Amino acid sequence: MIVIRWVLGRLILFFDWVFTPAGVKRDASLQAEIDEKTAGLSLYQYAACPFCVKVRRAMKRNTLKIQTRDAKRCKLNQKELVEQGGRLMVPCLRIEDEKGKVRWMYESSDIIRYLEREFVAD
Repeated sequence: MIVIRWVLGRLILFFDWVFTPAGVKRDASLQAEIDEKTAGLSLYQYAACPFCVKVRRAMKRNTLKIQTRDAKRCKLNQKELVEQGGRLMVPCLRIEDEKGKVRWMYESSDIIRYLEREFVAD
């Protein structure tokens, strides 16, 4: 089972690399404004998790610079996710607002919906 997971994980990463979406081209000032707004976001993820790949592709497609934190290989990130977020589940978006209030959002579809609602102009 471990070998199958490893092979599938590598296939997911390979196809993600081959079919990486192009990002949105924005005016530099608008992109800087969006980058400032996304500075308080962190995505806790596993590299080969298909749901994490889905979120990272949405981030790339919408040119959103969000820090990613590996919750599989980095025990500190894993500990933060469990202690502060409440459970060891990825993807998880840590949202810190301008007042310092922190929210944790699980579920890839919810995360993508949030990102597109907050940072993508129609």
